[in-house]
Amino acid sequence: MTERVAGMVTGQAAGTGPSGTAPTGIEVGAQAPDFTLKDNHGRTVRLSDFRAGPDDDGRNVVLIFYPFAFTGVCTGELRALRDELPTFVNDDTQLLAVSTDSIHTLRIFADQEGLEYPLLSDFWPHGQTSRAYGIFDEDKGCALRGTFVIDRAGVVRWTVVNAISDARDVDEYVKALAAL
Repeated sequence: MTERVAGMVTGQAAGTGPSGTAPTGIEVGAQAPDFTLKDNHGRTVRLSDFRAGPDDDGRNVVLIFYPFAFTGVCTGELRALRDELPTFVNDDTQLLAVSTDSIHTLRIFADQEGLEYPLLSDFWPHGQTSRAYGIFDEDKGCALRGTFVIDRAGVVRWTVVNAISDARDVDEYVKALAAL
């Protein structure tokens, strides 16, 4: 696990990037790369839509990358978020979950699991958003378990990257949001 808080790094990520190194994600304090992805209902979602503007206070974003729908660890993590949904989807915060699955797969997965937050498809171009966040595993063709807490200005304020097999702790997201 790699965790960054206020520029500090602890732990170690797993998986491989394009050069055979372990992807660790973008740094705390960096501007979060904008993206446009389709959700599990085919709607367009842009990260920049949550940024503060002249007529809008914006929302903080908890951006979760996970390898695949219908797998044990991913399902468990997304259910834990579902069970704490008011913490992650409210007037101040929006939860966005991203995988390289197709929107059709994500629709069935969300319906089956009762997930009422956007599941975004990074299917095509395959893994483009995961790559922009520095967590795409080229060997496996999917994202690692990366989480980025992004403030209303679009700046990454907290991040953790885990290996594909290592679940993340939802309580850590709550602490990161409380610090904003």
